[in-house]
Amino acid sequence: MARAKQSKPERSRQAAREAVAEAGAPHAIRHKDPLTGELRKRDVLPLLVLHLISGGPSYGNRLMERIAAMTEGVLSVNPNTMYPLLRRLESDGLIEGKWEHPERRTRRYYALTPQGEEEYRRLVAEVRPFLDSVSRSIDEIVREVYG
Repeated sequence: MARAKQSKPERSRQAAREAVAEAGAPHAIRHKDPLTGELRKRDVLPLLVLHLISGGPSYGNRLMERIAAMTEGVLSVNPNTMYPLLRRLESDGLIEGKWEHPERRTRRYYALTPQGEEEYRRLVAEVRPFLDSVSRSIDEIVREVYG
């Protein structure tokens, strides 16, 4: 049976509900690693990028370094992931990019737009249930193995 077409916010909410349900199922078979693919799929990477840019303009390599440091290497982002994401966020009007030296095309600094600030606030609220489920799962693993 075909599923009715859902808006992106509806799909994101559904994904968060599924993550919470999956995290609560103690014997569920999980075919995906939540610390790599799932974190990227569930709007976590756009959330982190918008969060870091909300503190002031930044550029792609610096964003990758900050995400790797923040997650202690658990979520490493390569240029093949970061730059298409930045281009998508820019084309969606969420960030605005400007060359550091327009005549030489050196670093491209990105800043949040007003629409990006709204999306950032939406993601902060929407991604939280998924992150909480990952956190609870990791805490349970640590308690089980290390007491």
